[in-house]
Amino acid sequence: MTTFDVNAILSSTAYGSDGDKIGKVEQVFLDDNSGEPTFLTVNTGLFGAKENFVPVKGARQDGDRVVLPYTKDVIKDAPKVDADQHLSPAEEEELYRYYELNYNDDRTAGTDRDRTTAAAGTAGVAGTAAADRDVADRDRDAVDQDRRDVAATAGDEASVVRHEERLNVGTQEREAGHARLRKYVVTDHETVDVPVEREEVTVERTPINDTNARVDNGTIGEEEVDVTLHEERPVVQKEAVAVEEVGLNKQTVQETQRVEADVRKEQVDVETDVDRGDLGRDGEAPRR
Repeated sequence: MTTFDVNAILSSTAYGSDGDKIGKVEQVFLDDNSGEPTFLTVNTGLFGAKENFVPVKGARQDGDRVVLPYTKDVIKDAPKVDADQHLSPAEEEELYRYYELNYNDDRTAGTDRDRTTAAAGTAGVAGTAAADRDVADRDRDAVDQDRRDVAATAGDEASVVRHEERLNVGTQEREAGHARLRKYVVTDHETVDVPVEREEVTVERTPINDTNARVDNGTIGEEEVDVTLHEERPVVQKEAVAVEEVGLNKQTVQETQRVEADVRKEQVDVETDVDRGDLGRDGEAPRR
């Protein structure tokens, strides 16, 4: 990568070892000592929301394309490292370990993924890869021990960022139902008292004397007199009249509802070498 044009890299598109397009190259990270490119970041998320780190070792530039020695899935699953700040040694080591690279610069070897994608190979590659991994593990343990010794003697300060989840509660309007006005007919039975009149017959007898005598032929015989009687009967008539108007009005009422959810937060514990058993009772590292 020392022969690569950094400006050309930044305007190029990254492709995986299988030829699949990965995304745009966003940043190039240079080594603090040599100034040579060591990592580049590739946009693997929607709308540029995610950048993944990829080592430049084994990459090649082909015009406006940068072909990386890893597949798109491998790069998307890389450790999440903030691309807006300087890479710390711990973050570098994590990335090297994920991509199966040796963290020691003077002993950097090819990765297993490099070997599987290379065109040439021999029957002894598997054994060589296993030996390289053993050497890398021993070198990594030595580097870790050296860092612990330096931190213990020089009094270096270390820090971690603690995160926690918080609830962001809001409201969302949705349809809760419908209200309708519907008329229907019911029948009630009513009783009303109505005064009525009727005619009845009574017999009235009046003696006849000289003063009120009326002309009569003085004969005896049958006679019939007809009297018409009348009476009143209740008459029922029904009519529909408007009695009231019923309407619907909407009003907003406010109430309080309780929302419950589980939130996570990180806790920080301090663990020393003595707690892990990496140091003996005399404070020295145990011999391996």
